[in-house]
Amino acid sequence: MSLGHVVIIGFGAIAQDLVEILRAQDEAPGKLSVLVRPERVEEVSQALGDRALVSADLAALLAAQPDVVVECAGHGAVTAYGPEVLQSGTDLVVASVGALADAKLAARLAETARQSGAQCVVPSGAIGGIDALGAARLSGLTSVRYTGTKPPSAWSGTPAEEACDLAALSEPFTFFEGTAREAAQAYPKNANVAATLALAGLGMDETTVSLVADPGATENVHSFSVASQAIEFSMRLVGKPSPLNPKTSRSTVYSIARAVLSRRAAIVI
Repeated sequence: MSLGHVVIIGFGAIAQDLVEILRAQDEAPGKLSVLVRPERVEEVSQALGDRALVSADLAALLAAQPDVVVECAGHGAVTAYGPEVLQSGTDLVVASVGALADAKLAARLAETARQSGAQCVVPSGAIGGIDALGAARLSGLTSVRYTGTKPPSAWSGTPAEEACDLAALSEPFTFFEGTAREAAQAYPKNANVAATLALAGLGMDETTVSLVADPGATENVHSFSVASQAIEFSMRLVGKPSPLNPKTSRSTVYSIARAVLSRRAAIVI
């Protein structure tokens, strides 16, 4: 079954990879569109050629009744475009999950989706075990603890620079301990995993998060433990950094692609 028309918001590292991954599938979208800021239309059009339609007009893209819109442009894009997409009755896949740490935005998206009948879909991203965590939640969770470890360079340009000299580290340094809400809001490009775990589990304010800069690390390591009335488990995933953005695990884009492809799969797992 064809995926029909897929709209991607943004054209950063994740969106660029997503275009290529979707086009390479046997059941590739019948049509791909990319929404960017007006000043980027010409640049992105040249980069994509005939592989996708490039536009700065979300209303026009929604008027064409796409099958799904995929946000790949950061927290601000979820705020700016999410409600309009859902209000149109179009399902929205959110890559920048940390945006939902804003309780008012999360409530607005949920209410808009309920009214229109659309869904706001959160892919698992760089983390695994969301199915087990979601099932454990139904039995009664007692704790969810997450630790995100990345090379110091992956934390550059973030508040971590105020907590330590990233370039001078000789051993792992935990520069943040707090809740998933605090992590997602302070580290919007690094802590989407924490927000995903929180949404699937105990919530933004009850999920415990530690963020670590490790000079010996070359990859992004996501570790978490879960305790519930039905099951206790822990997971450790080592994600290869995206070549285009070391703050993002390479696996994130494949998770988003899977969320899109599963919409029309005959058998969904």
